[in-house]
Formats: sequence, structure tokens, C-alpha cells
Amino acid sequence: MDVSFDVTGVVIPTDRLVLRPLAMGDLDDFYAYASVPGVGEAAGWKHHQSIAESKEILRSLTESKHIFAIEYKADRKVIGTLGLHQSWANETGAYRQFRVKEIGYVLSRAYWGRGLMPEAVGAVIAYCFDTLGLDALTCCHFPENSRSRRVIEKCGFKFVRMGKFESEPLEKVFDDMQYILIRDP
Repeated sequence: MDVSFDVTGVVIPTDRLVLRPLAMGDLDDFYAYASVPGVGEAAGWKHHQSIAESKEILRSLTESKHIFAIEYKADRKVIGTLGLHQSWANETGAYRQFRVKEIGYVLSRAYWGRGLMPEAVGAVIAYCFDTLGLDALTCCHFPENSRSRRVIEKCGFKFVRMGKFESEPLEKVFDDMQYILIRDP
């Protein structure tokens, strides 16, 4: 079952990161990574063509109130986002009774390979299970996105099935590898 969630006022610190609500003041950092070819496409959206486009998308994301900014403590830059979305498990009989959200994330290419996304996802997993009382979390990746697969597996998610993801911005349907992490009783 889907659960309402609002990031307003939520701050989750880790060793190297601060996860906090995304804000309009993050525009320059947001555009800096969202405009890099390949970053958005790995998550099913087109890289941004202008700062005006980023501003409109950022406004929509901040208004949704379910997206964390990932701020790198060392340079205080927003280097990505991590959102809690409606899960594919909400429509699946075996998991329908679970209080569940889906984790979706993107990270600036300049920060890949440093173990930052497993750190962010791990902190959000703890928050979702310990504070929100969720029963499960799901996460997905496209088969060719091996970096995302490694993050998902490092964080303890288990592969469930292949699904489909329709990306309107890219006008394409992707195969989608779907995973779940069930909270220990």
C-alpha cells in the first residue's frame, strides 16, 4: 500500500553527505549535473538543455515534497537527488499489503565511483524502516546500468522480476529490473 511522505523539515546526515529537502536555491548545482549527457538518460529522462528547463523541473520536484537533495559536505554542493515514489509493488499481489515506497536516485557524474550513493541509500533505508515504519522498499534499474545495479545490491535489495518502464521524455519503453528490500521483523 502506498504511503504519503513529505520531506519538509527532514534532514538525514551521513559521514560525507546531508540529505535534505530539495530547494530552488539548488538550481545552479542541479543544472550542473542534470545537463550532462548520460546522467538523466540512465534514469529515464533527457539531460537538461538549459538552465530555464532545469528551473522548471526543479520547481516541480520541490513542490512534490518527496525528493531529497544530496549535498556533499566537503564542498557543500548538491550532487544528486534521491526520491521516495509510488512503488511497482503496490500493484503486485504478494506485496500489496506492505507499506512500501520506491527509491529513485541520480548522482552527478563527477562524483561516481566514490561510494556516495550506497551511503545515501543506506541512510534513507534506515530512515524509512526506523522512523517511517515502512515494511519494504523497492528500487529499479535498466539492465545496462551496472552502476545502479551495484548500488542496489550493496544495499541489500533482492531481484524480484523484469518489468517495463515507459519514459515519455525519451519516447521509449525500457526493460526494468525490479528489486525489493523487506524490513526484518
